[in-house]
Amino acid sequence: MEYYTWILAFHVMSFVSWMAMLFYQPRLYVYHSEHADNPGFVEVVKIQEYKLYKYIGVPAMWATVLSGATMLWLNPVLLKMPWMHAKLLFVAILIAYHFTLEYHRKKLIENPHYKPGKFYRFYNEVPTLLMIGIVIFVVVKPF
Repeated sequence: MEYYTWILAFHVMSFVSWMAMLFYQPRLYVYHSEHADNPGFVEVVKIQEYKLYKYIGVPAMWATVLSGATMLWLNPVLLKMPWMHAKLLFVAILIAYHFTLEYHRKKLIENPHYKPGKFYRFYNEVPTLLMIGIVIFVVVKPF
């Protein structure tokens, strides 16, 4: 257990990196969608979308999941806590959301008018709501 706090620190850093991608990726989709008639701009945004998702988002997600699983393996008593079940449910939804971002990225490449910018502005709020829940479950432990 002497390395537990190091794993926890890595988990928090990974989560922050993952959330940064989850917050910014839909914003790039807003730009992609709303500036579809500017091919030079869209080409730059497509590169940003790809690199942010593949080089930051995917590794950060896996680092978060693996470090979290390691902490549960080292301290399985956490799985008996109701707040942990709520947190894991929100994390599962966040993982599903993560994969929808890749789906939307590919759809925007096929058709830049696939969804309006307003949709992505709304979609951008999903990870914020989930993150608020996750932090409350971990810090406050409401049940």
